[in-house]
Amino acid sequence: MITIRPAGDRGYFDHGWLQTYHTFSFGHYHDPEHMGFRSLRVLNDDTVAPGRGFSEHAHANMEIVSYVLDGALEHKDSIGTGSVLHAGDVQCMTAGRGVRHSEFNHSETEPVRFIQIWLVPRAEGLQPGYAEQRFPDGVKEEKLCPIVSPDGRDGSLPIHQDAFVFASILERGQSVKHMFGRGRYGWIQVARGSVAVSGVELGRGDGAAV
Repeated sequence: MITIRPAGDRGYFDHGWLQTYHTFSFGHYHDPEHMGFRSLRVLNDDTVAPGRGFSEHAHANMEIVSYVLDGALEHKDSIGTGSVLHAGDVQCMTAGRGVRHSEFNHSETEPVRFIQIWLVPRAEGLQPGYAEQRFPDGVKEEKLCPIVSPDGRDGSLPIHQDAFVFASILERGQSVKHMFGRGRYGWIQVARGSVAVSGVELGRGDGAAV
């Protein structure tokens, strides 16, 4: 069964420096019908204006994955990590028992767009941690490339949850297949363009529970 979450039904806020879409309840957006999907708690699509960003703030007991689509995202945190992520880069931060971090657009001229995903970890109070990895377009073309996994398989970033995140780039006429194991569920999110999922049409910003 496929249940569509239309792009236009998401929470949306324009803060001037930030345009953000919330697939699930987040911050000032509350929708009791969309509090998350299994261990997937947050799925935000953020575009940050040049030179602007999120000042230092705290998180705990969450696996936070950021996937940069356009531009450059500057990250700093309380565990000593500082880096600039570019399009195709993915970072995974285990907030665990507590971490503080900031995220800023590294460019003074171009916006940065990134998808942020929060997954509930399998346990609370974990040691905070950070990892990042570049996934160039070539490894995602016409295939489901694992970018996050429970065991770091095939160069993906490991997380503390039995969940996988895949990325794919498809040209017109191309397709990929995924076979779900018994008792498994999936969420599909379209970042750009449009796709057909088992005959169901999805456009940019649409999501679907499978």
